[in-house]
Amino acid sequence: MRIESADTVVTSPGRNFVTLRLVTADGITGLGDATLNGRELAVASYLSDHVAPLLIGRDARNIEDTWQYLYRGAYWRRGPVTMAAIAAVDTALWDIKAKAAGMPLYQLLGGASRRGALAYGHASGRDIPELLDSVRAHLDDGYRAIRVQTGIPGLGSVYGVAASGAGSGDRYDYEPARRTAGGPSLPVEETWDTRAYLRHVPSVFEAVREEFGPELPLLHDGHHRMTPIQAAKLGKSLEPYDLFWLEDATPGEDQAALRLIRQHTTTPLAIGEVFNSVHDYTTLLSERLIDYVRSAITHTGGVTAMKKLLDLAAVYGIRSGMHGPTDISPVGMAAALHVDLAVHNFGIQEYMRHSADTLEVFRTSYTFEEGLLRPSENPGLGVELDTDAAARFPYEPAYLPVNRLTDGTVHDW
Repeated sequence: MRIESADTVVTSPGRNFVTLRLVTADGITGLGDATLNGRELAVASYLSDHVAPLLIGRDARNIEDTWQYLYRGAYWRRGPVTMAAIAAVDTALWDIKAKAAGMPLYQLLGGASRRGALAYGHASGRDIPELLDSVRAHLDDGYRAIRVQTGIPGLGSVYGVAASGAGSGDRYDYEPARRTAGGPSLPVEETWDTRAYLRHVPSVFEAVREEFGPELPLLHDGHHRMTPIQAAKLGKSLEPYDLFWLEDATPGEDQAALRLIRQHTTTPLAIGEVFNSVHDYTTLLSERLIDYVRSAITHTGGVTAMKKLLDLAAVYGIRSGMHGPTDISPVGMAAALHVDLAVHNFGIQEYMRHSADTLEVFRTSYTFEEGLLRPSENPGLGVELDTDAAARFPYEPAYLPVNRLTDGTVHDW
């Protein structure tokens, strides 16, 4: 089962995606997601110029060997560009193997461990009344767990709040890389005030709990904006509202910061969406400094690497909470769902519905019912790429916003 072609497809049906398409000599096609939000062309070049030539003629069945060949053979290891490229190859090979076997991917990973994957949605609003309306809308859509984000009094656009301006004055959905209307595509700059944020957030969760009761799982994302002691203070202040997790409280590079946060709060902690290797987690797992692993298959070396990471996390009683906003393509989302269904230590899955244009390019078959996501029973991942539709949506430069403190200093987000 030799690989005959390896093509990199860049398309922008509302936002940019990078997809690797492998085809074997006997005509089986496999897809892998290599999207790296705001740096898509770097991964596309890495794949097309450096990885694809190495794949032609290789046996598509030898997934572990190919993974090690690409990771160890390049000398330069890890990093988001390298690991997104390896993830695309790995996921495409699993897609091919499962199609050849005539079964959905999760069956090759050990079969189903649950009926479906509990998914959380993103409720947000510029103020509390708008937020409460957003929570109601998500509950009406079938979500059984909700992430809560709001605007901050005195600040304008706030990253993660859907009703904030997009730079052009338009509303935008959560977390897209934004395009600047009428000029060069430069990052939008937002002003941030951590003290105002810390004062406001507890009152937000008090209002949500008062409206929706104690049973609804609630999550919150700190977007790496706090120092360790600020994060500890927030976690402590949110304990009465029983969060499912507090995510990305501090910058991910400083793993020792999680020790200090753990000393001060029992609020569960999640981190890892900007990580790209199991090596980013070893201290966090062995010292039980987090409760949920937030990496995406797309950015962490593919199905092979994610399964190993979650198996290691399971040793320490730590669960999965894979990254899954709309900058993960439907290919990456489908791969996550197969792993979600198979692993024992599943926790929760982030889920945002993709746009109609995106679903025209990527033909999906996974389902969302009664708050649960489930991959299809189709062989492989259960996602197909319409290359003609992809060609109708050319790449457009776009970037995530840059945060500045009120004194003008560039800040984490």
